[in-house]
Amino acid sequence: MSRLLAPAFVVLDDHELVREGIQQRLAAEYPKATFTYSGDSLRSAIAASLAGSCDCAVIDLDLGDGTPVAEVVSAFTAQGIPVVVVSAMAKADVVEAALAAGASAFIAKKSSMKSLTKAVQIVLDGGTWFPPDLAGVLLHATDSVELSGQERRALVLYASGLTLEMVARRMDITPNTVKHYIDRVRDKYTAAGIAARTKVDLNRVARSEGLLP
Repeated sequence: MSRLLAPAFVVLDDHELVREGIQQRLAAEYPKATFTYSGDSLRSAIAASLAGSCDCAVIDLDLGDGTPVAEVVSAFTAQGIPVVVVSAMAKADVVEAALAAGASAFIAKKSSMKSLTKAVQIVLDGGTWFPPDLAGVLLHATDSVELSGQERRALVLYASGLTLEMVARRMDITPNTVKHYIDRVRDKYTAAGIAARTKVDLNRVARSEGLLP
């Protein structure tokens, strides 16, 4: 696929120096780029992306407000916006949670700007990119119970604290379909001898599977 010449970006990071550095690099790499939003507010970033166009969201996961990883990522993936995560939290459980919520790329903050622009370009072209040092995370099968992609995503979002209605909006499906996915998750873990009837149980399951930090 051909590279977008004038992409629209959202840059979300609560550290001004990091945020401005990312924006400057993207502006240099894509001279015709526009920035739908650049700031530290998830709520404002979501509103801006809904009101305008966005081809790629470059986001931090720790915004200093305790918002779960899955909620930050899915706020954009639910809109069909590909997400490039730039985070200091490069632990396996965090990467798994970001992946489960639909992130297309994951860059550790200690990485180079060259890695960032490479990842962004690949994501804009419809691909995914993860650095070699995270390959083990991507290859590691964390689920003790086999879940479908939609079941896993519903589990992560619901176990993060979202209501069925909020998960439905994130996944662009009905609350009844979300309930169906969650019920199937519960049944699969219960059949495997793992308690999964309550929301607390599901949160514990998601954490033990590495889907939530």
